[in-house]
Amino acid sequence: NMNFFPGIWWCLPLVFIWATPPVTSSWWYMGAVGSSRVMCDNVPGLVSRQRQLCRRHPEAMLSIGRGVAAWTAECQHQFRRHRWDCNALERGQRLLGRVLLRSSRESAFVHAISSAGVVFAITRACSQGELKSCSCDPKKKGPAKDSKGHFDWGGCSDNIDYGIKFARAFVDAKERKGKDARALMNLHNNRAGRKAVKRFLKQECKCHGVSGSCTLRTCWLAMADFRKTGDYLWKKYNGAIQVVMNQDGTGFTVANKKFKKPTKNDLVYFESSPDYCIRDRDVGSLGTAGRVCNQTSRGMDSCEVMCCGRGYDTARVSRMTKCECKFHWCCAVRCQDCLEVVDIHTCKAPKNAGWISRT
Repeated sequence: NMNFFPGIWWCLPLVFIWATPPVTSSWWYMGAVGSSRVMCDNVPGLVSRQRQLCRRHPEAMLSIGRGVAAWTAECQHQFRRHRWDCNALERGQRLLGRVLLRSSRESAFVHAISSAGVVFAITRACSQGELKSCSCDPKKKGPAKDSKGHFDWGGCSDNIDYGIKFARAFVDAKERKGKDARALMNLHNNRAGRKAVKRFLKQECKCHGVSGSCTLRTCWLAMADFRKTGDYLWKKYNGAIQVVMNQDGTGFTVANKKFKKPTKNDLVYFESSPDYCIRDRDVGSLGTAGRVCNQTSRGMDSCEVMCCGRGYDTARVSRMTKCECKFHWCCAVRCQDCLEVVDIHTCKAPKNAGWISRT
């Protein structure tokens, strides 16, 4: 069953996006397939509602491709010091799919950050005039007032409401076909991701007047860098709340009564995560053999934690670095090239370094 994905991972011409079919198929490159109907009908793994949106907004699919690139990079950045480092994305969707099937914290984060990535990409495409169906926020026009006084809406305010609406319709379509616990969990985390992008919408202004006196201001709303959304969702991942279905099967309740009830901004999960220490296909773990660890750290990237007590190998390597940098008026920084010798520590492999699979 390959219906575990949020439902947006495929590839349109020249845009690499995750898909649901086996890696031996040609899902990753469709080439020039003609009309949007032909293109969308040949994308595997879509439900009928997604095919309709694909046919109606084929140009939006390319924007979603950029969103996928953004959220995968952000996922890997946030998990870079952890045993599960989100690099299962680079090893094929089957391996990542095992992670998502577990309804774990990692699954919750992936659904939230991927949903956020689509909102961000669609909203940005609207502002840049790349989509026929939207443009700048039409509501941000005319005079307005804030804590600093009066101003006029001008420029191009990011149309975040359209981005959220499109992402909700497209990403949630597959989950809405299911009524089980996992579908409800995914819908909750998808929404948390969308809300996270809007949370960092900020007002930017330009002053007009003599010598920039700001007697007149023109303002617009703009999304913050996607890193802020990633940092916020990372905090939510660390504070994710374990839940169970309520008795009538319509929602969640906390698994441990000592914890607070999750809000719409919180991430929720059902199952505890595996330790990701060894290569295990059933849980989507690449293991930590060969991972670089930090000998002096006491955190998750320490050699003790990262290597799961198996020990580590040390290799002395030479590398070129910039050194003795000096500022020269005006305005350049000139540096020397220096040879630096450093020790690199990598986790040892377990005695049985092959894949563990119970299926």
